[in-house]
Amino acid sequence: MAKLFFRHAAMNSGKSTQLLQIAHNYEDQGRRVCLFTAAIDGRFGAGQIASRLGVSRSAAVFDANTRFDVQQVGAVDCVLIDEAQFLAADQVRQLHRLAHVHDIPVIAFGLRSDFLGEPFPGAAWLLALAEDIEEIKTICLCGRKATMHLRIDANGQRLKQGPQVEIGDTGRYRSVCARCFYTG
Repeated sequence: MAKLFFRHAAMNSGKSTQLLQIAHNYEDQGRRVCLFTAAIDGRFGAGQIASRLGVSRSAAVFDANTRFDVQQVGAVDCVLIDEAQFLAADQVRQLHRLAHVHDIPVIAFGLRSDFLGEPFPGAAWLLALAEDIEEIKTICLCGRKATMHLRIDANGQRLKQGPQVEIGDTGRYRSVCARCFYTG
């Protein structure tokens, strides 16, 4: 009865915190988990899933060449993926297959869209294939629900062009509501 879960939210909503809590809960019950994070995201060190609350833990890293199959994940009771927006379409299909053919629940956490409002490929495929989709909520500075992101420069000015992914100082992004995305 395993399935593919997608938990999405704007930045600073607690996605990594929830992932780490789920890992703890499984292990507290004597169950095995396999954690992955994107190789591209080295903000907290390679292979580290870290919450802004100060909790962190090591994880395997995935990149474009990673295959998600039973040989890769091993004999586990759950697979947890952080930064799932960086998955490729085929990787999402592999995770979906793990859940349904091998009965291993897969819970992926990530962003839906980038700073231009464009979908990340991994998120688009997760929205298409996941059987259980949940939005984790956070708020915009104006008090509305934040669902989008702005990238800002060193002077606090909004950037409207650039590469889709720019890893680094988290202060370069703001989680915003749709109104502030279009007017801010």
